[in-house]
Amino acid sequence: MSEKMQYVIMKSNDIRENLATEQYLMNSDKIKPPFMLFYIEDSCIIVGRNQNTLEEINQEYCQAHNVTVTRRLSGGGAMYQDMGNLCFSFVVPAATQKFGDFKTLVQPVVDALHKLGVTRAEVNGRNDIVVDGKKFSGNAMYTRNGKTFSHGTLMFNVNTDTVANALRVPADKIESKGIKSVRSRVTNLKPYMKAEYQDLDTAGFRDEIIKSIWQVDSLDEIKEYEYHLTDEDRAGIRAIEDKLYKNWDWVYGKSPEFTIQKRKHFTGGTIDGRFLVKKGKIDNVKFYGDFFGTGDVSELEDQLKGVLYTPEAITEVLEKADLDKYFAGLNPKDVIDLLANQH
Repeated sequence: MSEKMQYVIMKSNDIRENLATEQYLMNSDKIKPPFMLFYIEDSCIIVGRNQNTLEEINQEYCQAHNVTVTRRLSGGGAMYQDMGNLCFSFVVPAATQKFGDFKTLVQPVVDALHKLGVTRAEVNGRNDIVVDGKKFSGNAMYTRNGKTFSHGTLMFNVNTDTVANALRVPADKIESKGIKSVRSRVTNLKPYMKAEYQDLDTAGFRDEIIKSIWQVDSLDEIKEYEYHLTDEDRAGIRAIEDKLYKNWDWVYGKSPEFTIQKRKHFTGGTIDGRFLVKKGKIDNVKFYGDFFGTGDVSELEDQLKGVLYTPEAITEVLEKADLDKYFAGLNPKDVIDLLANQH
C-alpha cells in the first residue's frame, strides 16, 4: 500500500450523495488511482445492481423507520448500514486488479483490524470478511473505463436488530448456508477490539484504520494526501445523485411481467431469471441476483429476446456468450443448466 496514495473523508451522512461522490471521483481525473474513500451514513439499505429491490427489503419497515433505500452500480447483495458502520472504497487501475479478487484488495483493511485487536478477522467466501464465522463486512466490485472500484462495509457498532428487520432475505439463501436467521450471521467489531479502542466512535474507528493503512501515528502526517471536494466537484456529484441514486426508476424500477421463474443459489451468487414467453418465444427476460460481473447483464437479456423457448435455442445463445463477463466465478455449465433446461 503506497503511503503517498490519496484519500477522501466524506462529510455527508447520506448514502446517495456518497455513492455519487464515489462514482464522480472514479470517472473524473481529479484523483489518480489508486486512492481510497471513507464514509459513514444514516440508516440505509443499498441493493446490488441486479437485485429486485422490493423483494430484498421490508419496505413498510424502511418507511416507518426512515431507512433510505438506493441501488449501487456494483453487483452483490443488499447491505444495511447506519451510523455505527464504516464504509471504505478502493479505486484502482483495472489492469492491476483481477475482477472478483476481494481478498487481495481488502488485505490492508484486514491487517489494520488485526492491529486493533480483531486478530481472527479473515476474508471468507467470495466477498465477506468474518470473525469467528460471523460476518462484519460485505464487499462489492465494479469495473468501467479502465478503473475498478471495490467498496466494503465494516460493522463497528451497528444496530443488528434493524439489519434483520429491514432486510427481507430470500429463504433459499439462508437455507443454503445452514443458518436459521439473518441475525445469527452478523456481528459488530467493537467487542473484539483491544481495551484502549473501546471508547472510539465510528469516526475515531475510521481514523485508526486510516493511520494503520498509511502507517502513521497521526493524520497530520498525511494531511497533504487528503483530497477536499471543490464546488465543481459538488455540482457534478449532485447531477449524478439526481440521475441515479435519488431516481425511483433506478432504485426500484418496474419489474416486468413473467410466466416462468428460474432461480438458484450457487456458492458464487444467486441467479433469478424471469422469462415472459409468448407464442413459444422469449418476449422478455430479466436477470436478478447478487452476482458480480464486469459486463452489464442487460446485454445478455437482449440476446435472448425473440429466441425460441427451447433448451436447444437458449443453449445456443448462452454458449456463444461470454457468461463469465456477466456471472463472474460461476460455472457456465451450471448457468446454462439452470436457464436452458425446462425442468
